[in-house]
Amino acid sequence: MTDSLSLVLLCSCAAVAGFVDSVVGGGGLIQLPALFLWLPPVEASTVAGVFGTNKLSSACGTTLAMLQYARRIRLNWEALLPAAATALIFSWLGARTVASLRPELLKPLILILLIAVAVYTYSRKGFGERHNPVFSGRTEKWIGVVVGAGIGFYDGFFGPGTGSFLIFIFIGVFGFDFLTASASSKVINFTTNVAAVAYFAFTGNIHWRFAIPMAVCNVAGSLVGTRIALTRGNRFVRALFLIVVTALIARFAFDVVHH
Repeated sequence: MTDSLSLVLLCSCAAVAGFVDSVVGGGGLIQLPALFLWLPPVEASTVAGVFGTNKLSSACGTTLAMLQYARRIRLNWEALLPAAATALIFSWLGARTVASLRPELLKPLILILLIAVAVYTYSRKGFGERHNPVFSGRTEKWIGVVVGAGIGFYDGFFGPGTGSFLIFIFIGVFGFDFLTASASSKVINFTTNVAAVAYFAFTGNIHWRFAIPMAVCNVAGSLVGTRIALTRGNRFVRALFLIVVTALIARFAFDVVHH
């Protein structure tokens, strides 16, 4: 396969990943396998380089999604910013912990949690359709910090499903609707992505000639995704959320069975 064809295929997947990720997260389900499959053998042989290329592309799409949502949806920045800062710190700590622990040990637990999330979301038809915040003021801020610490550590240590877990927590714990939960999750994802991209760039683990065109396409997909989500509302986000969570369950089930 020529480099030109590889780039076309990767950019196409990046656009689809940007679309999905901007609405409910889970773009890595599309983009990471594509990178391992279609990057030239030299680039694909280094796992860190594949992850770094994926992170740069997805980080650009997440940034655009965050800005688009922030313009149209009222977000509680007083609670979100401390949570995002905490997530940034704990994401770095999680990445450091990978050296001493095996992330693969988490897969059976994550599989169980994802199944619980899917069953709960599907069985409660009105889940996430109304925006009725449960907490206010300092309470929401401190609970946000706790969530930022836990999710940040998970994202740095393991990663897959971070966006889906964030959306579920913002709905189930904070009382947000799907659209506000998705928008809020992008603020947390933005900070953890910045930390990851900085690390991969500093260590020379980004394949720039593929990462930059993919980032442009990811941004384009993200722009379309956020606009459709804002136009079609909570029911569309809920439906796509269930599809992505089901795909995550299938992936983790495969990994657990074949481990």
